[in-house]
Amino acid sequence: MHLEHSHCSGFTPHGIVIRTLLGMVLHVRFSPDDQQVAVCAGNRIYMLSAKNETILAKLDGHLAPVTAAEFCTWEKSMLISVSEDRTFKVWDYSTGQLIYQSGIITAAFPLLSLLIDEENKQLVTGCAEGQLWIFSLISDHNYRCVTHINLKKEQEKFCNKVWKSGKEIGEGQNDSKVCKTDNMRPEGSVETSLPVLLIEHCDFSVCFRNEEKMYSALNTSYFWIGTSTGLLIINLANFELEAFLSYKDYSDLSIRFARSCALTKKTVNGKVLCLITSMFEDMIAVLEVNLATLVRTQNNVFLPCGNESSLSVIARCSLLTNSPLLKGLKKNRKEPSSKTFGVKSTVKDKPLVFHNKIKSSGYTAAPRKTMFSPNTNLNKKEVSKWKTSCKCKSKEYPLDGDPPIKYEKQISVTCKPTPIFCIQYSGDGEMLACGLADKTVLIFNSNLTDTYNVFSGHDGAVNSVGWSHNKKWLVSASEDRTLRVWSVCNKEPALIMGKENFDKTVRFAQFYFLDTFILLCCGAEFHLLNFHLDTTKDDLKRYKQKSVFKLVQKFPMASTVEITSLSAVNDFYSYIVLTAGSNRALEVFDLNAGCSTAVIPEVHTRSVHQIYQNKGSSFSTQQPEAYNLFMTTAAGDGIKLWDLRTLRCERRFEGHSSRCYPCGIAVSPCGRFIASGSDDKYAYIYEMRSSTFLHKLGRHTESVINVTFSPSSPQWLHLEREDGQDDLLGSCKTSVCLKLFCFKLKAKQGFCIISCNNESSV
Repeated sequence: MHLEHSHCSGFTPHGIVIRTLLGMVLHVRFSPDDQQVAVCAGNRIYMLSAKNETILAKLDGHLAPVTAAEFCTWEKSMLISVSEDRTFKVWDYSTGQLIYQSGIITAAFPLLSLLIDEENKQLVTGCAEGQLWIFSLISDHNYRCVTHINLKKEQEKFCNKVWKSGKEIGEGQNDSKVCKTDNMRPEGSVETSLPVLLIEHCDFSVCFRNEEKMYSALNTSYFWIGTSTGLLIINLANFELEAFLSYKDYSDLSIRFARSCALTKKTVNGKVLCLITSMFEDMIAVLEVNLATLVRTQNNVFLPCGNESSLSVIARCSLLTNSPLLKGLKKNRKEPSSKTFGVKSTVKDKPLVFHNKIKSSGYTAAPRKTMFSPNTNLNKKEVSKWKTSCKCKSKEYPLDGDPPIKYEKQISVTCKPTPIFCIQYSGDGEMLACGLADKTVLIFNSNLTDTYNVFSGHDGAVNSVGWSHNKKWLVSASEDRTLRVWSVCNKEPALIMGKENFDKTVRFAQFYFLDTFILLCCGAEFHLLNFHLDTTKDDLKRYKQKSVFKLVQKFPMASTVEITSLSAVNDFYSYIVLTAGSNRALEVFDLNAGCSTAVIPEVHTRSVHQIYQNKGSSFSTQQPEAYNLFMTTAAGDGIKLWDLRTLRCERRFEGHSSRCYPCGIAVSPCGRFIASGSDDKYAYIYEMRSSTFLHKLGRHTESVINVTFSPSSPQWLHLEREDGQDDLLGSCKTSVCLKLFCFKLKAKQGFCIISCNNESSV
């Protein structure tokens, strides 16, 4: 083996022999300090000195030839290797000891390539069948698998998307040499075998160097994937393809199938050099790839950059003259009438005897102005307690604190097993509403120490609850095809929308536009309702409802049977409404214009069961751009983070399991953490900038189905669910408990709620 040094042009390079007779060498790698060389020869890894012929260590353990090895830069004396035995091993090469050995990763194909991502502390490896695996190298993660990527499916999906976009914009506008949509048609566009020959870093920032940064909020890494048929660029945040280059696109290139390839890490004048060798001939070729051109030509439709007309959650313009939202505002902005609601006419007080000299018996006397005298004799303990409670309410949510991971308490919700379908905190974090399968709505205080109120009246399971912005009203939707609005201080509903108003079950309902409207989804459309609530009572006509509502407009979702999730912001003025349908698509509506503005097809592999927007809270302040982020989740397909401005998936979160139940998600008020339920009896907390979970919370006996953060302090609640063996979807054996997690930081105490399927408790 020779060690060569580069010299100036015109001189013959000279090498140093550091070892001979090692056998078939498949891979060579220098250590970060250039003092050692790792040589993969046969089933062994030889650690050689870069200065002489000394063998520093022999690493034995693989059962087949070692195909690649990489040094870990942040851990001293750590080396990771992959082999044809379909495993990877972690070594301490200074002592020659094996630190960790993985199980068999692939079914039958050997591992060929390896890369260590220093920024995210992850290991990326690929096999001969076009499969990628990403493992976490963080010390507490125990080398867990972050995700698995099928390159053949991703390439086929990407080619279909580029081909469809090329058809929409016209083939005349997409004439790049490196991106021919005729060659990217779905029929026969993906080869049966796609061995991963190389994994290398990609300097993707060159594509947007002179434009606005699209990924400024996320630390995203990109990688080149060299295969036998072409080059791919993978986004390590969302695990999707950003660009694809096929060797067949180059008419001057005689090599169609590569045996090996090498890439330059850095771009020179925006270009990357790629060296490939032929699989069938003694031939090599060098390709010069313009990275910016490659990405721009293939993403000119679904990768908008610097678009001034991009969508925004925060309203940036005034209402249009024909806006549906203007209909509700005109009525609500009228001055209140001086007449008393619910009374047709009033008779003025008059004396009992209508003579000038005879006075009344006191009925015309002025009313008492002082009804009671306040008690000023308060104990010092009560005064200090009242001051403390008022002071705690004014504190801001800690933006730099840790997530709530300390288990606080668990309480019983009902005496018998009853599933809880939905939970939501009020805007001030003082109350928690729960919708139950026994047709009731329960309201607890924030510490789960007392039941504030119980609402009954629905004839079916309550599947949605939503608080008003002023925390005085609660809207609930049920399987009985009705919608009710409740006053927090009254057990009777203030407004009932009966079955005659809806053809199908109301799946979701919420207040919208600072309590001006109510949004609800029914079937394949959602309704915008204007309403007026009147809680005054008339003893003669108690049965008559004084509150009224009016349908403003219906908004149908295109090409779907049913809307599976809906989301909109009520804490500030926003025109945007997000809907997801059974057709796996997500549609964005602008209610100021009164129409649909964008459609994202195939958001997940299954229908989205929840959309969650980053709404923040009144106790925290985020950057205006952060409110454009929203999350979607589907059974068996993880969580995706989207940016409304680009309509792209910016990051994907995997690690939890949601194959059996539609597990819920929530975002912390600070916008840094994502909580998720899971059917493996754990709750997971993700950090917004990392695709792997930060904490895995136990203490659950069954699946965690729903989670929510307190808007006022770092705490969260989760629901746990348990089903009987006779009924997978839920029966009388199903029960629910609520568990409270709390985090204490500098005398600040907060919570997060989780719901599970095990006991009727919180």
